[in-house]
Amino acid sequence: MDQEWDDDSGAVMRAVGRQIKLWREAAGLKQAEFGAAIGYGEEMVSAVERARRIPRPEFLDKADEVLGADGKISAMKKDVAEARYPKKVRDLAKLEREAVELGGYGTHNLHGLLQTEEYTRALFAMRRPSYAEDDIDRHVAARMARREIFERRPVPTLTFVQEEVTLRRPVGGTMVLRRQLEHLMEVGQLRNVEIQVMPTSREDHAGMGGELGVLKLNDGTTVGCSEGPLGSRVISNPKDVQILDLRYGIIRAQALTPCESLAFIEKLLGDT
Repeated sequence: MDQEWDDDSGAVMRAVGRQIKLWREAAGLKQAEFGAAIGYGEEMVSAVERARRIPRPEFLDKADEVLGADGKISAMKKDVAEARYPKKVRDLAKLEREAVELGGYGTHNLHGLLQTEEYTRALFAMRRPSYAEDDIDRHVAARMARREIFERRPVPTLTFVQEEVTLRRPVGGTMVLRRQLEHLMEVGQLRNVEIQVMPTSREDHAGMGGELGVLKLNDGTTVGCSEGPLGSRVISNPKDVQILDLRYGIIRAQALTPCESLAFIEKLLGDT
């Protein structure tokens, strides 16, 4: 299926496609011949050259080898990997890479950084209007790439508050939920991570306005993030950020403590 790109991604993919075409033509190969040499069909080669499909890393490596590009085509893998993600995801991932502290409150499903791959795939598979399989793969890969934040050095402080319902809803089925809860138990025991649960029984609740996030960056600034029907929105206005920061602090105070929350998740896991 052909891909639709935002402006930045489109520019990258057009440049990659143009370079591959120039190298192929310089080698005197037709698209069908080139495709056969690297193990792909003529249609795929044509789609990549027209910037309508994402070349996989192995496509670029094979092309580099067959065309004798001496690493010049393989070197484009990083640019292609970033361009294949939606712009709003790239923007959020960039902020997360600069964050020394990140906090997120989730209401309808688990925070993206806490999700297992199969949980994420189930979420995108149930979206309406429906996504094509290629689009699901693209979104899942983008979300999984953001999890590198857990391996960063120096480690950032990560805090999450999850509504109780997000831990009970069997997204993807019971076994997917079980593995997701097990993952939460593992992540919640990391020294730089705190996961808290907001019980459904709470009468006083500062988070009724919906999902939100707060990121404190290494240059001393703070930005906010809010979720809507069409995705995440980054908030930089200082007054609005101050409101989100205050609200998130109150939400954390109203939720179960991290220790109580891990015990709560462990009990849910036993009951699932």
